[in-house]
Amino acid sequence: MPRFKVKQSSKLQLTSYSGLALIGQCCQAAQVEAVIDPKIPVSQGMRTSDIVKSVVGLLSLGKSDFEAIEPFREDRFFKESLGLTKVPGAVWLRQRLNAKAEAIRDLADELSLRLLERTEAPITPHKGYVCCDIDTFAMDNSGTKKEAVSRTYQGFDGYTPIAAYLGNEGWNTGLELRPGSRHSAFETHYFYERLFPRIERLVKPDQPVLLREDSGFDGAQLLFAKAAERDRQAALGRSLDFICKWNPRKQDKAAWVARAEDAGAFAETRPGKREALLSLDIERAWHKEKRSFRLVARVVERTIDKKGQHLLAPEVELEGGWTTLSCSAEEVIELYQHHGMHEQFHSELFGSAESFASLRTATAWRPAPFGLVKTDLDLERLPSGKFDTHDVILHLAAFAYNCLRLLGQIGLTGEIAPIRHPAKRRRIRTVLQEIMYRAAKFVAHARRLILDFGRGVAANVAVFVMLQNRLWAAASG
Repeated sequence: MPRFKVKQSSKLQLTSYSGLALIGQCCQAAQVEAVIDPKIPVSQGMRTSDIVKSVVGLLSLGKSDFEAIEPFREDRFFKESLGLTKVPGAVWLRQRLNAKAEAIRDLADELSLRLLERTEAPITPHKGYVCCDIDTFAMDNSGTKKEAVSRTYQGFDGYTPIAAYLGNEGWNTGLELRPGSRHSAFETHYFYERLFPRIERLVKPDQPVLLREDSGFDGAQLLFAKAAERDRQAALGRSLDFICKWNPRKQDKAAWVARAEDAGAFAETRPGKREALLSLDIERAWHKEKRSFRLVARVVERTIDKKGQHLLAPEVELEGGWTTLSCSAEEVIELYQHHGMHEQFHSELFGSAESFASLRTATAWRPAPFGLVKTDLDLERLPSGKFDTHDVILHLAAFAYNCLRLLGQIGLTGEIAPIRHPAKRRRIRTVLQEIMYRAAKFVAHARRLILDFGRGVAANVAVFVMLQNRLWAAASG
């Protein structure tokens, strides 16, 4: 084994994160300065857009702590790639986010929308529907005294944010922080009010949209809110449907068995086990209004367990979902099973214990988990002590996530992408490895900024050039 001589050059400027230049192009395509600075002006000091771009740059490298900005203060490449007038320090970054959290949060979602619109990001359907998956998940922040940290449904102290992902690519169209003890359905109709216009902006009028949610959102108020939005979309010539998993907690199981027997819907799947699939119209009431909703219900009765043991009393299982779809019950179940895809998107952002809880055998109304349970952006434990600051960091993280997802979809799934196994979507981890952390020599000469990737990486250079050209065209359009 040879012993290497270690040398430090005083002239070469090397960077191990050349992909940050593409994040700067994404910020330019999203018009960060035009969105942020007119609404949050400063009389002196650093522009608010510089604060936003600095945070997005850190998040896109998988760094969420304020102190992570310190090594970049004297790094010219970090400054030039993001188009900053000055790189803030950790204290200044924290103070400005604390002071302007609410104002920045209200504008952060617009950045993602502009990015996806102006770059014409692909939004692919599943079985004819552009699916929007909505769910809450738990973030473990136990052992801290951060504002609004409380007991989550996973049994640890933390937060319970709500998120929405659009299309097979998983574009984040909504990510909002919530206290850990908050129920999924609490004030979710306000989340709908912010989400629906974004979907309308991003999805073409002739493409039907399908909302998918788990049983935590089974409430009359939310069903009525979705039905009202469906009527509004229909008046505009657009199509919006939903599947919301049924919560049968207070149902009389014996009555459902009798209902299935009366309908003659039971079929024996093995000795001692029979199943029934029902499609019913159930009337729900909210305040003084009543509406009829379709319920696809599955009734399972077991008198013998899977090991062949006879049971003293029949074991009955109920599951199903509320839907506005008119297709067969089997198709409704199949469309809902794909809802498990959102666990992959959660894990790429946070990788919390929520993902581990979902690793179970898939059955009719239990979506199969997709992908491995790993965190890519290291966002589960948030850096501040203030709730509003954490919330704005999550909104900016959604923008950084969409930037990275865009680079992966455009650059790592096409014909010029480096050779990898075929896939319709690349993990954020893959984007970090193949694009963001690509090493290069940074040269500033004759008013030109140059990245020299060296030899042996022709495929990666071709991807970088293609991405930069596309983002530059979007920013100039």
